[in-house]
Amino acid sequence: MCLITFAYDSHPVYSLILIANRDEFFRRPSREVHYWQDTPHILAGRDLEQGGTWLGLNQHGHFATVTNHRNGRDKPMGVRSRGDLTRHYLQEPQSARHYLEHLTPEQHTYGAFNLLLGDETGLHYLSNRSDATHRSLPPGVYGLSNALLDTPWPKLLNVRNGLTQQLQDNHLKPDALISLMMDQTQAADTDLPDTGISAEWEKMLSSCFIRSPDYGTRAITLLLQKPDGTTYLREDTFDTHGNTDSQEFELQLPAIGAAARINQE
Repeated sequence: MCLITFAYDSHPVYSLILIANRDEFFRRPSREVHYWQDTPHILAGRDLEQGGTWLGLNQHGHFATVTNHRNGRDKPMGVRSRGDLTRHYLQEPQSARHYLEHLTPEQHTYGAFNLLLGDETGLHYLSNRSDATHRSLPPGVYGLSNALLDTPWPKLLNVRNGLTQQLQDNHLKPDALISLMMDQTQAADTDLPDTGISAEWEKMLSSCFIRSPDYGTRAITLLLQKPDGTTYLREDTFDTHGNTDSQEFELQLPAIGAAARINQE
């Protein structure tokens, strides 16, 4: 993924609301969200080049998504695919904390990443571009793009603020949430981050929804989960001409953060 905003335990109906954009070169082969034939307990999109995923769930109620951390000035950190981070977590019935504790010593063998994992204990975040170890996230509204969590890039602020406003409505509308991620407005030159890439690319990547002949937003994913584990997943896919498909899934899963909420009662 390249742009994510999410609200955790911050809405009267939904304990998790997450919307995410996947930006990628159109030539890179991938499959839309589906139950994997070789690992049927995983529901996720799949990168057909490396075999991993950018966002997915499994039948244990575990959730995973990853973004790359962009810095054109740094040498590549590792050669292992970021999509393996999410794939490995979803393949095995392991807790997020256990997975991250074992990942930490080898995190720099992967390309620069931000990793967000969920299980019954809550949401957990790790970046191999931060000196901090993994951390559990308290309730709140967050944004994640191609820098550390909540780095205030214009597009991140736009979608996070938009989600915060939507939280005032008890009856969230999927179309309205999806539309938050479809804004093609580019940031003013004075507001662009400086990540060591060309000004032309910095400008193009500054919009929430990216369109260009070769690279752009290929999927928008919406995840809504109630405290009882009732889960709604929707994915809209795009190519250079526009929307190509929309899929919806309704699931009953162990809820993310369920154990943490019980402990607080």
